[in-house]
Amino acid sequence: MSYTNGFSLPRTPEPAGMNGNGGLNGNGAGPVGNSAKVQPLLCSGHTRPVVHLQFSNLLDDGTYLLISACKDGNPMLRSWLGDWIGTFLGHKGAVWSSKISLDTTRAVTGSADFTAKIWDCNSGEALHSFAHNHIVRSVALDPQQQPQYLLTGGNEKKIRLFDLGRPDAEPLVLGSKPDGISCDGTVRSIVWDEAQGGAVGVSAAEDGVVRWWDLRTLGQTAQLDLGDPISSMELAHGGGTLSVTAGSKVHFLDILRQHPPVTIPLAHPPTSASLHPFLRDRFIVGSANDPWVRVYDLDSGHEREVYKGHHGPVLCASYSPDGEVYATGSEDGTIRLWQTNPGKSYGLWQTQD
Repeated sequence: MSYTNGFSLPRTPEPAGMNGNGGLNGNGAGPVGNSAKVQPLLCSGHTRPVVHLQFSNLLDDGTYLLISACKDGNPMLRSWLGDWIGTFLGHKGAVWSSKISLDTTRAVTGSADFTAKIWDCNSGEALHSFAHNHIVRSVALDPQQQPQYLLTGGNEKKIRLFDLGRPDAEPLVLGSKPDGISCDGTVRSIVWDEAQGGAVGVSAAEDGVVRWWDLRTLGQTAQLDLGDPISSMELAHGGGTLSVTAGSKVHFLDILRQHPPVTIPLAHPPTSASLHPFLRDRFIVGSANDPWVRVYDLDSGHEREVYKGHHGPVLCASYSPDGEVYATGSEDGTIRLWQTNPGKSYGLWQTQD
């Protein structure tokens, strides 16, 4: 399959902060002490809710990529400016998870069509499709420059390990439960730790439990029960910290389990959370209850900034690897890019002297 621009996408994202959509123009509160008008960039093209976003690592030229998963079944790849690069065509159901390899040559997606697919990011071609028996909710590639293995999880409650060098071989299943499942609830997220020799995976499931796995033995090494169904889990750029949303709380977990969890209750039940990759002093969240994008202070748990731009609940949020931008995806079918420091010249945001 090759990239196809089936939606006549704009080549350049549109400023969405005008006409009453930004945070400081009458429809939302902005950062304290910053009078710059907030103008998120609108990335259109999807036709249904955007449910997952992931930025690549920083590339040698200082840029990066963004991949989005959507219920329209057409995951999309974008440049650091938000410009559309291509659409991966081939799924026959909603795509719930999409991620990019460290070297950005490969992408992986998990779908409601009971498959996970590996893609060539240069050509858009589907390199292989891995069949499952139910919806695939999360995928993760091993942290090598060129990935060799794939983890998948979803409604079967099984976590599978596929060998990309032998794509037709039967996958291994993590865990040793007699019924063959890995978790006691639908697997909502899988993370492959970039440290620890690439031998550790972490899963989060609707049973409220975060589990650590030794991928050499396929056995569980630790778990943490958060007490509420988990809706999302992401590893911060730079590693070290997991951001987990469960019930009305955000939990920040040390992936090495050397420090106690930090738990912050929120007034608005979060759908997704992302920790700033360098400052580590703030995090962004979306909520299923309203279309607002919120930035919270990590130390106090207080709301620092709040913006309106979407026209439906915010289902996913993620910081860029340089921390200058964060992306949000919504029930309204759009992605919006926001500046961490409004008013700063960066990318398509250019200040006028």
